[in-house]
Amino acid sequence: MEQAGLDVVFATVDNRSLDGFARRQLPTYNLGSTTAEVSADALAGNIYTVLSAAKACEASLIFLDAADAPLARDEYFLRHARKRGLRVFAPAAEGTLLMGWMELLPSPDAAGPLAAEPSEAPWETVFSIDLDDEGPTHWRRCHKCKLFFDKEEIIEEGYACPACGTLQRLRSDERLAITVDAGSFEEWNAQMPDSNPLDFPGYPEKLADQRDRSGLEEAVRTGRAAIAGLPVAIGIMESGFFMGSMGHVVGEKVAALIDRAVAESLPVVVFCASGGARMQEGLTSLMQMAKVSCAVERLSAARLPFITVLTDPTTGGVTASFAMQGDIILAEPRALIGFAGQRVIRDTIKQELPPGFQTAEFALEHGLIDAIVERSQLRRVLAQLLAIHAPADPSRIVTYHSVMDALEVGANAYGSVSVAPEARIVGERIRAEEAATGFLRKVPVVGELFGRSEASEEEAAAAARRELDRHARREARKSGVSADAAAGSAWESVQIARNVHRPTARRYIDGIVEGFIELHGDRAFADDGAILAGVGWISGHPVTVIAQEKGVNLADRVARNFGCPQPEGYRKSLRLMAEAQKFGRPILCLVDTQGAFCGTEAEERGQGNAIADNLVFMAGLTVPVVSVLLGEGGSGGALALAVANRVAMQEHAVYSVLSPEGFASILWKDRSRAPEAAEVMQMNADAVLAGGIIDAVISEGVGPAHENPEAAVEAVRDYVKESFKELADLSPEELVAQRQERFAKF
Repeated sequence: MEQAGLDVVFATVDNRSLDGFARRQLPTYNLGSTTAEVSADALAGNIYTVLSAAKACEASLIFLDAADAPLARDEYFLRHARKRGLRVFAPAAEGTLLMGWMELLPSPDAAGPLAAEPSEAPWETVFSIDLDDEGPTHWRRCHKCKLFFDKEEIIEEGYACPACGTLQRLRSDERLAITVDAGSFEEWNAQMPDSNPLDFPGYPEKLADQRDRSGLEEAVRTGRAAIAGLPVAIGIMESGFFMGSMGHVVGEKVAALIDRAVAESLPVVVFCASGGARMQEGLTSLMQMAKVSCAVERLSAARLPFITVLTDPTTGGVTASFAMQGDIILAEPRALIGFAGQRVIRDTIKQELPPGFQTAEFALEHGLIDAIVERSQLRRVLAQLLAIHAPADPSRIVTYHSVMDALEVGANAYGSVSVAPEARIVGERIRAEEAATGFLRKVPVVGELFGRSEASEEEAAAAARRELDRHARREARKSGVSADAAAGSAWESVQIARNVHRPTARRYIDGIVEGFIELHGDRAFADDGAILAGVGWISGHPVTVIAQEKGVNLADRVARNFGCPQPEGYRKSLRLMAEAQKFGRPILCLVDTQGAFCGTEAEERGQGNAIADNLVFMAGLTVPVVSVLLGEGGSGGALALAVANRVAMQEHAVYSVLSPEGFASILWKDRSRAPEAAEVMQMNADAVLAGGIIDAVISEGVGPAHENPEAAVEAVRDYVKESFKELADLSPEELVAQRQERFAKF
């Protein structure tokens, strides 16, 4: 190049050469420094970084170091370079007839708007769309890795950073454009009088500057919209305005949104994004937490659903008020969620924070939120949740299938709200992804999420080994029943109920419930995988489902504690029952457990209290409750989900005060007499029915359920549908009376 008379400048990263020629002491230009989020390759492959370097060096030619370099195949880069009069070259690929350098040109089919010239404008990472003296540009800076990208690139990635994959913080217009029906958004209270209760110096000027720089009015936008044709009052917080901090105007707008929703009988969805209280407003800012909480209570009293979606970041006073007050709390993947800031925690208690601390995944693991939903699926999930909570309307039938049909109506279902027509690209992607199976983020269910002691880990390992041994023994027996179990005996039922191939609750949910959305956590401590709970549809009617899940394979069974719930599991079920009662939804309980987990940690966290709370709450439920015992029904751990209006057992299920081994050990000091104990306890389905404990025995088909699972699921489905149909005409008072009389006779 020097021989051709070119002035050459070599690019470097961290002032280290990207090319061996730089050792010849030629001029260099440092592209930047690497970080945990940004590698040297990411810097060298970033369009904005390279174009900025070319501008700074007053270059007219860019030579890439390889024919397969990422920028060599990047249409955005080639289009931007051509717009700026830059010619791009790369070495000819090996194995071709060409030699030397080959000029790279954008595809003639490439079209669309290009970003404005990189400038020295004071870029702000907190703004979704940055501004300079010439007005809005199309460059966006990732708040995580700090690299700039053409906005088109980010949109085509589903509003994720092309370099580090971080979901980008959306403005309200972008959020509306990919969430609500086109043209359905009607803004409420667009402008409200500012407040400066402390007469804080410079605060009015700072507000004006924020509006000029961001193009936003305040840190929240509210109004009415529709999702799949379902009306909703919606609020979207703006992280690009004072980091979404909550001052008087924010609190007033959210409270006004809720009160108008009450007046118009609308559900409320709020997308939360906040750095906390607005410090310039002092205690007035703090009082907004209470103001909005009062409004949420009024919404709850009106029995209207409140759904919050936690986006990055949701912290401080918003987290400690309405963000965590939703009937259902969803979150986007990897969103920052917490009350106290990490820096505050480190500085205050000098504690090193664990990996993944204060992320959406951390919150899910600790039972604080219901679900993590991929951004591309939020519209679909919200539509289903709104439909499940929709009030009865004689003029319109809302079912799972009608919602799915509404979501498939085409491009007009996606927003053209204010600006962001580019969001249609994301809308098309959403429709394609909705065809895939499942729409909730797959988060592994952790067994004991609360930090197990070494002893309990050994117990779990021993339990896993026992399960493996049991599995091997049963695999060797085609019948799945030990030789000492007489045909038709209670011990035979015990053996069949424990068969590792027996369908678990998940199989029955899949076969009975349409559009099932799993909801996690006790909102206090953890999410117990032994309790699988959520909402869905049965015969076109919304229902709440609470099930004890043993797991479908060894790893899953260990993670779910072999279906033995912890206190958190029963508190999760209690929370879901309370929500079902609030919105008048029937409850289906599927029972399959050896019993509640008995261990030191469970006792410390109130296992008995948790079961007792379930029993008394179920006794007073004003909605229909149907319980079906699918396999083992052990002790109070099973009864905690069986105080129902209708109780049935599959023909090979068992129900007892404790295990036959435990019975034989306690009364006869001989566990080997377990088969005899099973007969004495009359724990098989026919004996339990004869004792009047249950209402029906459900056939499993020609053989046990593990031999013909489809027939077993169909029989349970028929029983559940018929039971809910029989209970539908009873008033709330009659349901309570019938349930209590049912148990009073024992």
